Amino acid sequence: MEFILAADIKKQLKLIQSRLQLPHLSLTNIVCFRSRGSKARARARIWAFPKIWQLALKLPPYYCIEVISERFDCLKSDDQTRILIHELMHIPKNFSGSLLPHHGRAKLQINSRNVEKLFKMFKGL
Repeated sequence: MEFILAADIKKQLKLIQSRLQLPHLSLTNIVCFRSRGSKARARARIWAFPKIWQLALKLPPYYCIEVISERFDCLKSDDQTRILIHELMHIPKNFSGSLLPHHGRAKLQINSRNVEKLFKMFKGL
């Protein structure tokens, strides 16, 4: 499997952050990759940097967003945006390095209905 830094994805995240007003996201601590050769069925994934590693390496929280080229690049721009919104929803408001699950006690559940709600806000609808 091959990983390549994805500046275009980072640029899209900046646009999403500004339009949806997500001040808790520290984009300098989110690294974007495009992977090739993955066997995963996912179109994108978010990777956490657990607290134990932050403490061990004396580093702040980071996240990696990986888009899987074979499944992501062929999508329409709006669908790519929805996927990136979905991945950003996994980042907690305290930007701790952990990830929010799809279901749980979070005020905004990570599901297609809420992704669509945020997507409409992004589009100004």
